[in-house]
Amino acid sequence: MSVSPAYAKYYQAYANEQITKDWEIGLQCLHPSARDLDHGLELHAQSVVCDTYGFAPRSAPDGEALKRAIEAGASPEERANLFESMLMTRAAEDATQRAEFEHAFRHSGVTCIFENAGEECQGVRHVLKRLANFTWLIDRLPEVLRRAPVPEDISAAKAANKHCLYLTCNAVPIAEQWQSARDELAYIEYFFRLGCRMMHLTYNRRNMLGDGCAEPSNAGLSDFGRQAIAEMNRVGVIVDVAHCGQQTTLETANASSQPVVASHSAVMQLNQHCRCKTDEVIRAIADSGGYIGICCVNAFLGRSGDIQALLDHVDYVAKKFGTQHVTIGTDTAYSATNSAAEFEKAGPFPKQRPRFDSFWPPNDALFAPQFPPERARTMAFTNWPLFTVGLVQRGYKDEQIRQIIGGNMLRVAEQVFRVAHPGLS
Repeated sequence: MSVSPAYAKYYQAYANEQITKDWEIGLQCLHPSARDLDHGLELHAQSVVCDTYGFAPRSAPDGEALKRAIEAGASPEERANLFESMLMTRAAEDATQRAEFEHAFRHSGVTCIFENAGEECQGVRHVLKRLANFTWLIDRLPEVLRRAPVPEDISAAKAANKHCLYLTCNAVPIAEQWQSARDELAYIEYFFRLGCRMMHLTYNRRNMLGDGCAEPSNAGLSDFGRQAIAEMNRVGVIVDVAHCGQQTTLETANASSQPVVASHSAVMQLNQHCRCKTDEVIRAIADSGGYIGICCVNAFLGRSGDIQALLDHVDYVAKKFGTQHVTIGTDTAYSATNSAAEFEKAGPFPKQRPRFDSFWPPNDALFAPQFPPERARTMAFTNWPLFTVGLVQRGYKDEQIRQIIGGNMLRVAEQVFRVAHPGLS
């Protein structure tokens, strides 16, 4: 397929071999007409585009530095922290990584990522690590990247031709002292003031707030969970139920006074996976004023496991519950081209037991090779403009597409923030 004028104008300058290959695979999957392709790319470039759960482009690790740490006897926690920090922050310190970071972000056309800046646990010291890493990254890349403390900063970033991160936590940080519920929940406000605007209630497993999606009991919210939701509503933090069980999600949507979101999930009616949501649950989320973000994890999408499957899930929610209640939360990241080579330099990491938060039902197919690798490549982060092209192909009006790719997230972010802080700007 020849290069379209819109692609040449907005995106081609930021392509490398990896980005180009992913783009070609995505185009082969969509087979758009020249008219739909150009219109979709133009619309994408002109719109505020929000990934409702994702990751800033990841850098390659420094393989030699990792190797030195391993040889020096670094603990498992030190190795993991060093590796993760490199992926998140080397673009702030290395010119080559910085250039690839910027090119991947520019090619995606994404204005704002709801960035996971907290670890998958509730301990305060663990949650602080990623928040520190992303704060450092943003501070070091002012020509490309901004932090968005208030929703208006997202539109301002678009106007300034920059990208921004709206920071989130993968858990509600708690004191873990168990003196009173008020003491336990005080860190919600502290982390809000540090920039976190959305928090998961659970992450797969049961915690003190409720049951996660992988728990067999499906027991729902705890009393403490209801108090946490009330505090999040008061402070102005969006309640995210992406990893919650069905009953926990349903009860959360009914308990919250503000919109609830499933930031990166999929539709149970189309694929029976514990990370998907039932129609009853999606209706409750929609009735709260929130949205379900369709992710790019092919095990959750099922069927073909590619960009067409992604669009099938978007279609289902849009047609049954309304375009104002669906977004795209990729749950995927661009990885620098030399990542694998650098990782090999470090040598094999010692074998470890599975992380506690990686809990899944027996025989879960998340990591099984259900689909050829090319299926996932159709949904590469840098292929975000093709998601918009796909929506054009499927007959959505421009205003509906703007809702799905950014407007719905902006609406919810604005409402949750303004109710709690009506005088801030």
